[in-house]
Formats: sequence, structure tokens, C-alpha cells
Amino acid sequence: MDRKEISQAVIQRLPRYYRYLEDLMDQGIERISSGELSKRMHLTASQIRQDLNNFGGFGQQGYGYNVANLHDEIAKILNIDRENPMIIVGAGHLGQALANYTNFQKRGFILKGIFDINPERIGKEAGGIKILPMTEMKTLVEKEKIRLAAICIPKSEAIKVVDDLISYGIEGIWNFAHIDLDVPKHVVIENVHLSESLMRLSYRLFEELK
Repeated sequence: MDRKEISQAVIQRLPRYYRYLEDLMDQGIERISSGELSKRMHLTASQIRQDLNNFGGFGQQGYGYNVANLHDEIAKILNIDRENPMIIVGAGHLGQALANYTNFQKRGFILKGIFDINPERIGKEAGGIKILPMTEMKTLVEKEKIRLAAICIPKSEAIKVVDDLISYGIEGIWNFAHIDLDVPKHVVIENVHLSESLMRLSYRLFEELK
């Protein structure tokens, strides 16, 4: 099946599979059936088999899944079996928190630079990397051939910054700005609106109390 035909729902579950398989490896578990995995993930066994069959299956009847092999195959599907250099634009509290999150490097996302316009932040470090002025962003992106950028800036600045990033060669935007951005078709964007997630939680919490 062509990768483009696979539903977004399946794609969104893949990182969760990856995380559970990683936990199984840490526990020393070498193989697992779809039934056992379904109990851990609160999915049906048929859903798991259906999801993985989109990419060729990977399981053996009567044996189940080899945990390490399936973990590696999902890493390849998600393109995290290689190093993916990235930058962070905006070195406020959120930008610095992302820079200090060590799991990104474990997943192959290598932070190459963090940028800000605030002179009080420039020169300081976040995640072991010196915060640079925005004027140096183009040079670093082109030199390191970076395709991924996380933006943690006010929405008033986001459109201009994203336009600049795209002109430098960035093709993947992890957007933490409070704005939905229009980008060219060749650019992929993942919007992360933290407050919306919190509002959904609030709704579900108080619905449960009714």
C-alpha cells in the first residue's frame, strides 16, 4: 500500500507503539502477541494487527511480534532511525524546556541551534547549546542542511519567522505559536496548541462530574 493512503489515525498511533515497545525492551521482553500488546495499550488485538499490516505486518502466527525488530521497523517508518538535525526559534520558557528535553536526542532529533531576539538571552545556554541571535539563523540552517524547526514565539512574529525559515530550506515546522499557519504544499506543519489540549481536558473532567 502506498504510504500516502494510510490514515492519519494510524500514523498518530505509531509513536505510541514505539513508546510501548521501548518500555518492553527495557523490561527485557523479547516477543509479544497482539493480544498481550492490546491489553497494555488498551486497543483491540485486531486494531493492532490492522495498523501494522498497513506496513507489511511484521508478526508471525503462533509467535507474535519480535519486540526489538518491530521497534526498529517502526523507527524506520517514522524516519527516526537516523539523525534529524533541528533548531528551536524562541528561547523563552517553552523553548528552553524543549532544548533541555533529553528524549528528543534519544529519538534521533539533534538540536543544532536555538535562536532568540532578546539580547538578555543571547549568549546564554539552553540544553547545552548557546542561544544565538536570529541574524545567524540562515547561515546555520544552510550550513547544517537543517529541515526541521520548532517555533516557540509570539503569534505576532510567527508568520514572518516561518516565511524566513522556509526560504532558508526548512521543510518541517513544529508550531507552538498560538496561530494556525498557511505554508506551501512542500512544507509539513504540526501545530501544538497546549491551551486547547488543556481545555479539552477541562471539558472531559467536568463532563465526568455531571
